[in-house]
Amino acid sequence: MINHLQEQTGAEMPEDHVQPADDMQIIENQSSTIDELSPLPDQEQEFEPLAEEKQVFEPLADEEQVFEPLVDEEHSSIEHVQQGTDYLSFTRKEMMDHLRELLVTGDIDTVRRDIDILKYHFYRKLKAEEELKRAEYIEKGGTSDDYLHEEDEQELILKSLLNKYREMRQVQNEQLEAEKKVNLEKKLKIIEELKELSNNTESIGGTFQQFKDLQNRWRSIGLVPQNELKNLWDTYHHYVEVFYDYIKINRELRDLDFKRNLEAKIELCEKTEALLLEASVVKALQTLQTFHEQWREIGPVPKEKRVEIWERFKIASTQVNKNHQDYFEQLRDTQKKNKEAKEALCTKVEEIVERSTNSLSQWTKSTKEIVEIQKLWGTITHVGKKDSDRLYKRFRALCNKFFSLKREFTSHEREEQENNLQLKQDLCVQAEALKDSVEWKSTTEEFIQLQNKWKEIGNVSQKHQEAIWRCFRKACNHFFDQKSKHYTSIESEYDNNLKAKRELIQQIKDFKHSNVPKENFEQLKEFQRQWSDIGFVPYKHMNKIHDEYRSAINKQFASLQMDDSERNRIQYKNKIETMVAAPKSRNKLGPERDRLMRRYQQLQSDLVVWENNIGFFSKSKSTAAMVSSVQQMIENGKAEMKELEEKIKIIDSLDDHKA
Repeated sequence: MINHLQEQTGAEMPEDHVQPADDMQIIENQSSTIDELSPLPDQEQEFEPLAEEKQVFEPLADEEQVFEPLVDEEHSSIEHVQQGTDYLSFTRKEMMDHLRELLVTGDIDTVRRDIDILKYHFYRKLKAEEELKRAEYIEKGGTSDDYLHEEDEQELILKSLLNKYREMRQVQNEQLEAEKKVNLEKKLKIIEELKELSNNTESIGGTFQQFKDLQNRWRSIGLVPQNELKNLWDTYHHYVEVFYDYIKINRELRDLDFKRNLEAKIELCEKTEALLLEASVVKALQTLQTFHEQWREIGPVPKEKRVEIWERFKIASTQVNKNHQDYFEQLRDTQKKNKEAKEALCTKVEEIVERSTNSLSQWTKSTKEIVEIQKLWGTITHVGKKDSDRLYKRFRALCNKFFSLKREFTSHEREEQENNLQLKQDLCVQAEALKDSVEWKSTTEEFIQLQNKWKEIGNVSQKHQEAIWRCFRKACNHFFDQKSKHYTSIESEYDNNLKAKRELIQQIKDFKHSNVPKENFEQLKEFQRQWSDIGFVPYKHMNKIHDEYRSAINKQFASLQMDDSERNRIQYKNKIETMVAAPKSRNKLGPERDRLMRRYQQLQSDLVVWENNIGFFSKSKSTAAMVSSVQQMIENGKAEMKELEEKIKIIDSLDDHKA
């Protein structure tokens, strides 16, 4: 079809132009080109024979192809889907009723497009219903391979009606071929009459009127057999030229004829230009084809207007053809984007299938994602015939794989839930045995371990979940309620300890140093011993009272008359002793010692680098400052390492003592 349109308009077609679907190719390719319609040297140029006559609405080469079921979204042109009867609201039975009506009341040449659109929507609905049945079958536990397709009554009716339609077209085609032969005989008879006109002795006016009548009869006759077309036109135009040579028609009559022809061609130009506003590019192109047929039938125009009128017609024709090309270029771009979108959805389903899913809630979440993706898939339209089946099969296979894995998981999940129920029942028995224990610390740790194990065990079936949880929670709550009552009874003791520690902090703050540094130091040590002897305080006051104590004792140690290194050592030792006295002191001393060791090892490594680098520097004045800076870094590093060694010794001695 595209080749034919190129020949009719003279416009160049791009090599990558997309051919429309087969069901849009309603006009056979022709060998005549627009160049054969260009102006000729003499006045009879309009009667130059064309190589072939266009055969409109010829049947396709493979007639059976038209009736092949459209089982996917790409077997029909988008142009068709967007125009004509709105079959989206029809049921498949209503479509069959409408098809019967078309075959009874419709013209075979005009209902073909409606039938193609109806087939598209029929099979699209049938396909959707079939997929829904398949999905329901799989959801109930069946497999895709076991699913059996049931023969559809409406589909059988459709095939029967389409066979009837094919038979009607066959009859029509046979009639058309017979009509072509009759038309050939009629045109041959007109040629014989043209030959006789050259021997006519009547007046020029009468003879010319006979000639015009023969031309009108020629134009009113329909198609002829293709193999006779060129020879027929050659013969016809030959005798037309002979007639003009014979009668020597006078200029005034010829000018009048030229004027009428010019008016007719101007009207054709206007109609062609109006096609640029036609919404359907396919309809516009078909109409343009008819206009070219009419153009060829119209006689010559005045010589001075020939190029002008032809250029106007040619420009409008070229633009109509370009609109057609642009439409299908845009269609190709849309299909490419739709293809990319569907490939992205396939990739997303692959990711969902491949990711690890270990719980029923995760499977439920993934199922919702798959359902949403399936809905989105249904909103994406055409992707091109060659990719439609491939992408759909890939998408369907991935979805089937997901639901197959889900069924497999659900089967294993039931077995695992039974095992989990047994494990949780065992934990309930252990909790019942421990709930009355008064070994608060050790039993608390055991209950925490039981609770952690409970969390590690997976789900149980819904019918047992609430009961088994109430049993376990009751035992845990009983123990911790008893523990809470016990510690409430010693709360008053904690309050007394808090009061004693506050009094001790005030004594530390009020302490006045004597002139003997050693006595001052021993008194501060005594304050520390007294602090350690006082028991626990309420938890909510623990951090605050401890911070007040450290602030007071550190301030007193800072005021002792001794060198900075000794003071720092005593303060650090005081800090570590406080940590040792606190609960879970080993958990605090370990990280502190590790931090000091990491710093010590880092300084060792840095000293090696610094000492090696000094040897690379020359003794020139330009590097003296750099050498001095590195030496200072070495001295500072060694001093810090010595201080770190002292702190590590303090931690080790106190840690051993606590052990």
